[in-house]
Order: sequence, then C-alpha cells, then structure tokens
Amino acid sequence: GFEQIFKNSLTGLPIGGGKGGSDFDPKGKSDREVMAFCQSFMTELQRHIGADTDVPAGDIGVGGREIGFLYGQYKRIRNCYEGVLTGKGLTFGGSLARTEATGYGLLYYTEEMLKCNGIDIAGKTVAISGSGNVAIYAAQKAQQLGAKVVTVSDSTGWVYDPEGIDVELLKEVKEVHRARLTEYAEKRSSAQYHDGKGVWTVKVDIALPCATQNELLIDDAKALVANGVIAVAEGANMPTSIEATEYLQANGVLFAPGKASNAGGVATSALEMSQNSERLHWTFEEVDSKLQGIMVNIFHACDDASKKYGFEKNYVVGANIAGFEKVAEAMQAQGIV
Repeated sequence: GFEQIFKNSLTGLPIGGGKGGSDFDPKGKSDREVMAFCQSFMTELQRHIGADTDVPAGDIGVGGREIGFLYGQYKRIRNCYEGVLTGKGLTFGGSLARTEATGYGLLYYTEEMLKCNGIDIAGKTVAISGSGNVAIYAAQKAQQLGAKVVTVSDSTGWVYDPEGIDVELLKEVKEVHRARLTEYAEKRSSAQYHDGKGVWTVKVDIALPCATQNELLIDDAKALVANGVIAVAEGANMPTSIEATEYLQANGVLFAPGKASNAGGVATSALEMSQNSERLHWTFEEVDSKLQGIMVNIFHACDDASKKYGFEKNYVVGANIAGFEKVAEAMQAQGIV
C-alpha cells in the first residue's frame, strides 16, 4: 500500500493509493466457486468502497471474470451503478486498453528510457517472466516496437522460443484454455519447455520481470549481467530483490523500478474512472495515446529528479523522490503536516 501511494503519485492523476486482497486461491476452482467467493467477499467489502472513496482494481488472481462477479454483487447490494471498480467489462463501464495497459505502459516507459540513453529498442531480444495479463501484453507491445521476446514462464516452468514468442498462441493457451505452458511448447515446434525457474539464464538485451514479487534475485542478476543485459524494467510489483537491484545498477544496467514502469495499469484505471464520471467511452486509440503520454512523463519525472539530486540514471532514486515530493507538497498545502 505504501509503495502504491508513490506509484499513483507519479501518474500525475488525482488518485491516492492502497492495497488489499484475500487468501483465496482460484487455481483449480470452478467458475461457480470463484463467483461464490467473489460475491461473499464483496458483501463485506462494499461498505468500505465507493467511486469517491476507494476504487479497487484487479491484480494477481483477479482478472476480468472476477471483477465482473465483484461488480455485479456490489450493484445488487447497493442498487447503484457507479465506477466503483476498474478493469470492468466493456458492456458495463469498462475502458478500452485497460487489459493491455500495464504491459503496454511497461514498454512505453522502457522505450523512452532506452531512447534517452541513445539505444533503439528495435532489434533487441527480450526475456519476460510470467504469462499472465502483464506478460502477454508486454510481449505483444515489445514485438510491435520491433523487439523479439524469447521467454515466458508460469508457476511450474518456462519456455524458450528463439523464433520469438507467438503471442496469439500464448493468449489461446493462457486466456482461453487456462492451461500450462507445456501446451504452448507442444503446439510450437521452435519452443523448448523447461521445468522450474531459469528465464534469467537466457542471453538477452532486455529483461522484464512480469510475474510476482521477489522473483529476480542476486544470482539471477549475476546471470543477466554475465550475459550482457543492458536494461531491466519491472512489470510486476517489486519483483527484483534490493540486492539484485543494487548489483544491476552497479554494473551499469539501466533499471526501471516497478512503481514507475508498471504504473500504466493504475493510470488507465484512473482514465476508466474519468470515463465513468463523465458517462463517456473513449476509443482504444484515445486511451492508448493518453497512456503513452503518461508513461513518457513518468520517465522524465524520474530522470529529472535523479539529475536534480545528483543520482543521474538512478531511476529508483528518481522515482522515489519524484513520487514523494508530490505527496509531500499536497500534504503541506492541505495543512496536514
């Protein structure tokens, strides 16, 4: 929750920050069981949230299906239609580009970071961990920008595909069949499936951890540096350990912290809230264009702060200072401090 405050601050949009969740594991559960849990959860949660109070969004284990179940229960209990959740379906107040937002935003940030350091993302090889929403759309946007994504992973293993990950096949396996990556490897002759962990042992130019917290540790950082990685950008929330982060930076790797580089999801949640408040529905291109502008601005806020305080190219320090300054200024202006 603390981290989320500063991430939201960096977007430049009028949103605070918080975190919450449950210990319910949806793996292996039927749609009916997931729906029953979501309805019970919202029955208790609904008194604490509101369009101008607290607006939850999806995260690990909570996608469009779960948001729909949660929103339906909220509407039944409160008997009102308001933008109280983001990541909603397009038929009931959702925003175009919300599904793609975190992954796309990650690449917009990474592209700008590389460009400002004289590097073109086109032609670069990319390792991505995860195979959920963030990973899938990060892979899609990376390939649209001319890079080649060669790895994805899930909780049981990982795939190396030297020909480049087939994003449409990955979406079919993960979003339609809800299957393991073994199915991807079976259907794609160029793909090699490996049990366990190992994404960061592959020689690549750019690494994008998009799975979960503390997934990129010191040994992984050493492997990436040994293989000549030039940039690491966090797609998940705090996926890189502090030790690994410091090692990467000490070895001249451009490092984008998650509070900045994966803020595209929450930024587009705020854009969804804006559309709900105005009773409008923007086109995909409008939302995507606003998202790109926000991510470019976030990078420059981090870059400017790092230079201003004598930590040039340390985007972790830059993001922390830029996010903190805005929160501090707002608190002082409102007479809280």
